[in-house]
Amino acid sequence: MLRLRAGLPEYKWLVGITFVLALVMQILDITILNVALATLGRRFGVEPSTLQWVLTGYMISLAVFIPASGWLADRFGSKRTFQLAVMIFTLASALCGLAPDITTLIAARVLQGVGGGMLVPVGQAMLFRAFPAHERAKAGAILAIPITIAPALGPLLGGVLVQYASWRWIFFINLPVGAVALLFTVLFLREEHRQRPGRFDLPGFLLAGSGLATLLVGLEQAAKRGWASTSVWMELISAVLLLGALVWRELSVAEPMLNLRLLGHRLFGTGNVLLLCQTGAMFGVLFLLPLYLQNLRGISPVMAGLVLMPQALVMLVVTQFVSRAYGRVGPKRLIAVGFALLSAVGATMQLLGLHTSLWFVVGVLALQGVAMGLLMTPLQTATFAQTTSAEMGQATSMFNVSRQVATALGTAVVASALGILTSAAMAGVDPNVPARVAQAQLQGYRGAFLVAVVFGLLGLVLTLRVRDSDAAATLDQSRRAEAAETTVSE
Repeated sequence: MLRLRAGLPEYKWLVGITFVLALVMQILDITILNVALATLGRRFGVEPSTLQWVLTGYMISLAVFIPASGWLADRFGSKRTFQLAVMIFTLASALCGLAPDITTLIAARVLQGVGGGMLVPVGQAMLFRAFPAHERAKAGAILAIPITIAPALGPLLGGVLVQYASWRWIFFINLPVGAVALLFTVLFLREEHRQRPGRFDLPGFLLAGSGLATLLVGLEQAAKRGWASTSVWMELISAVLLLGALVWRELSVAEPMLNLRLLGHRLFGTGNVLLLCQTGAMFGVLFLLPLYLQNLRGISPVMAGLVLMPQALVMLVVTQFVSRAYGRVGPKRLIAVGFALLSAVGATMQLLGLHTSLWFVVGVLALQGVAMGLLMTPLQTATFAQTTSAEMGQATSMFNVSRQVATALGTAVVASALGILTSAAMAGVDPNVPARVAQAQLQGYRGAFLVAVVFGLLGLVLTLRVRDSDAAATLDQSRRAEAAETTVSE
């Protein structure tokens, strides 16, 4: 419950409310836009290859500005940087809605990415600084609200706006949310400065932006063209060279833009790898299931959205319980059970057929909601358990870089697995026999769902590196002592 003081909630809750408003705006924008792409293509009369830059331009802009966000907040202040991020994102949303042509829309989306790239890491750092370490699980529960609700509502809201209003409203809807978030930022947030933010690492900025952008584009193209494409491998090799140069640069300077040495901390480094496993296992289901429902079962996009919605609601409910139990239980057991359930979900998807009851699908997705609820707060809270307030800006920047790479890699692996396995299953199948074609495609989906099992089991193995004692600062006092005794006995 919020404890009122002088008529207002405590400061930490004001930070949480402000960040949730901004995060809802950003996540809704992404999920709503996916629904409207076909409409935009018809409206502007452009090919899919051109239309794709509406998404790719935003993604590249995110990749460039996420690494720099920590330094910007340390240099100019977290409140000022977050305020600027909200202003840029909101203004760019208005420009997107007013765009007269596809070129203007793409340019406005790139500008949106500038705001989005600073918004999430800076807001997350402010949130974790506002909450004491032993209350960070509560902060994780706050983050679960927009992360679960916005993706569930986005497709439905996007469909309604496109069908009954105008495609422009998928961007204009950000304006009132952005205005309220900006008002909260101005009125309630406090400024935070570091004593010595250091000089701006221009080579690091250029290498990080170009390397991450090239990697994300390469992974995106791998998901579409397949891994046999020469251009895909050229992009990925270029990305490896650029990121290799980034690592050398950041480890050789006294004041790097990205403090890669943080990854040497057992808990922070392990948490970033576990984030990759969590994302891969999650996308193994959430990427494939809508395709299965619509392409194989002939279910409408709206109905597919309704089938997926309970998963988000279950996840939200479980997260609120986990945030209260985390301090007593510790992260290791919660994370282990979460990855075990994710593996079980991927395995259960092998039972899907061409006429499987949708209630069965909803039940399996509810189980995935439980798994994600068990993982989200413990993983994020434990990852930052040993991160100091001074390191928080760069740590959240790196964590969000990992999230972007994990999302792109997870999508690329799942999409590639689906394409390869479907092609193999279709070999020798008469294309004039629909029943056999559908059965072959089903085999491709079943095989691709096993990607979730692989990522889940990998995460389960890596959980062995998580020690509750390393996250002692985030635990209840009695559990903290127990974890310390366990470490001594080991």
